[in-house]
Formats: sequence, structure tokens, C-alpha cells
Amino acid sequence: MSDTPLQVRADDVTVARAAARFICACAHRAVAERGKCIVAFSGGSSPRTMLGALAAEDLPWRQLHVFQVDERVAPQGGGDRNLTQLQEALLGNTPLTADALHPMPVDAADLDSAAHHYALELAAIAGPSMTLDLVHLGLGDDGHTASLVPGDSALEVSDRDVAVSGDYRGYRRMTLTLPMLNRARQRLWLVTGAAKSDMLGRLRAGDRSIPAGRIRGQDTIVFADSTAANERDS
Repeated sequence: MSDTPLQVRADDVTVARAAARFICACAHRAVAERGKCIVAFSGGSSPRTMLGALAAEDLPWRQLHVFQVDERVAPQGGGDRNLTQLQEALLGNTPLTADALHPMPVDAADLDSAAHHYALELAAIAGPSMTLDLVHLGLGDDGHTASLVPGDSALEVSDRDVAVSGDYRGYRRMTLTLPMLNRARQRLWLVTGAAKSDMLGRLRAGDRSIPAGRIRGQDTIVFADSTAANERDS
């Protein structure tokens, strides 16, 4: 993955704005080519500023469908739900409508069945190819991405596009799987903070011993602040 473009900015605000502009350009290109744009966003702390910057961009909001890369099995509306962050950033602040935001159904009693139905929902929007236009990914301090964590069975799923993980840091989770993430037309990593520096190096080296290292490097771009990048490519 060392040939993957790396865009470094001074801090988390400027890198978030750069990532938002890239997403905007991707969305317009997808709409021009296919009439709509299907994007999936990860949770975590890093995307919050990016989503805020995205709300100020001139996206083709009426042609946009927003899916989740992953979600914790946690109470609806709480701060532990990635959906809450998406709703607060995009609904009401942009022309995106609630029916164009597709939440992972983690409130269901049967999570495996719910994961299957989320895959069907994706297929209904994306078509038989089940290809997302853009996937936003984050990088954990243990090398995880999405909710694909070291040692979890969801990391090895190859015949499904949505899976359920075991307990990780206090929560079970629903997540897009490696096949779905690697099939996307474009992947965008947003990596901020000095704590991510070591894992960013391993990611860019293509270290497949960490989950993030198993993400396809082609059609992928990394946006990082200077502390995460350790100024290595600035």
C-alpha cells in the first residue's frame, strides 16, 4: 500500500476539510456517471470534524445515500452510537433526507438476521454489483478498521457483506466486511493524532497482520494530520 497517495495537513481541522472536499468531488463524479452516490461512513472521534466540514460543502445531497460502515449495539440516540453523530451532522444541516440515511439495525433481537437485511438494503440501492461509490475508514490504535478487529471472526468473513462481531471494548458491533470494503470504487482513510502514527506506518507498508492492512490499496487515498503522519510525507 506504500504507493497509496497520502495527503498530510497541519492539524485535524485542515485535514478534515481536505477530506470533505475530496468526498464532495467523488460524489459529484458518481452522480455524473451513475445518477447517484452511495457512501458509507465509519464512526469514531476523528470523523466528527470532517462531517461538520462536509455539511458546508456543495454536495449533490438529493442524489446521496449514506450508509454506515459499522455500529455499536448500544441504545438509540446515545453518544456511543455512530448513527447519532451522522444524524447530528447531516440531518437538518444539509438537504439530506432521513430516508437517505440508512442506519444499521442494531436494535434487532436477531443481529445476524438484521445484518442480512442490511445487506439486502444495500443491494436495493447499489444494485446487483453491491458496489459503494466511496467508503470512509478510520484506523484504530490496534490496527482495526470498521469493526474488523484483531482475532474476531468477522474479520475472516468472505461470503457476506455485513457481519456481526463479538464483544470489543464493551460492545458487540455490526460491520461491513472486507469484501464489501474492498469492492468499493474509492476508499478514503482519515487518520489523526500521534497515537495513530505507528499504525499508519504499518497500514502504508501493507502489513496484513493488522486488519487495516488487509484493505485494498488501489483506488485508495489517506488523509492524515501531521502528528499521525509524523511529518513523513509532508
